Amino acid sequence: MRGKQLGRQTYALAHPPTAAGWGSVAGKKEGEGPLGPRFDQVATESYFGQRTWERAEREMQRLAVQTALSRAGISAAGLDLLLGGDLTNQCIATGYAARSLGAPFFGLYGACSTMAEGLALAALLLDGGFGAHAAAVASSHFCTAERQYRMPLEYGGQRTPTAQWTATAAGAVVLAAEGSGPCVTHVTVGRIADCGIRDANNMGAAMAPAAYETIRAHLADTGRTPADYDLIVTGDLGQLGSTLVTELFRRDGVELEHYADCGVLLYDLARQDVHCGGSGCGCSAAVLTASLLGDLREGRLRRVLFCGTGALHSPVSLGQGESVPGICHAVALAAAHSER
Repeated sequence: MRGKQLGRQTYALAHPPTAAGWGSVAGKKEGEGPLGPRFDQVATESYFGQRTWERAEREMQRLAVQTALSRAGISAAGLDLLLGGDLTNQCIATGYAARSLGAPFFGLYGACSTMAEGLALAALLLDGGFGAHAAAVASSHFCTAERQYRMPLEYGGQRTPTAQWTATAAGAVVLAAEGSGPCVTHVTVGRIADCGIRDANNMGAAMAPAAYETIRAHLADTGRTPADYDLIVTGDLGQLGSTLVTELFRRDGVELEHYADCGVLLYDLARQDVHCGGSGCGCSAAVLTASLLGDLREGRLRRVLFCGTGALHSPVSLGQGESVPGICHAVALAAAHSER
């Protein structure tokens, strides 16, 4: 294998880019959850001062990126690359947010895996020498997602017990080719896993096989074990999907030590009515930027395997009776270069 490639799916970065700054934005419901005090900004209403929900989501992204840039000590003009995505058709929230920032832009669609996908690609590009600063951003909004994927909110449709709540949240990370602090050391690119799930209200079951396959590939390619990580976190399988992942590994005789899921971490499942937990591009992006990176910087965590999971379906594909393909990309984060 060539120098940086480990196995078929994993890359070890020769010059791990550093998280120079990050920003998080959350809706009212998310602000009332366990991570509420750690968000940079929490809205009091769903419009974020805009006249439509779609404009609200673009404003969330803009705020998250500006916060990350401020922490990194650079302006939007200093960004060599901006990578991002969301759940709306043609990723319009990200496209319009990128328009206001003026940075060279790659639009991505990985469903709920988008933050991990953006972070992975940004890190690979910087490690390859293609720029000094790159930002990854992702968002979702409960109201824009409901309007697109399900039904108008006014209908008040009932949810099944396996359904998840699309997070109103956004997160952005500015990576620097040089610096100290939390860094990206490895990237494991996922492959599509499809077990034939056709229930749009059971995303956790549709994505769990992809999470299992990617984590297993990462461990095999790197020679690491779950014990080498202080936290392995998926995002976002919810309560059901994360239970399935642990069961799949248990059948292999592997116990996932220190495992959690962003869809469970974002909300208080006993107190907040979100059924199986959170979902949406903004769910894992918000947990990463409000909690995980800060814990790495402060030394509460040493190594984290951040595994973004996505259900790659659309209203059209579901209407045509197609199954839901799942994807998972894993990004290994370390508190410092010495922990790589």
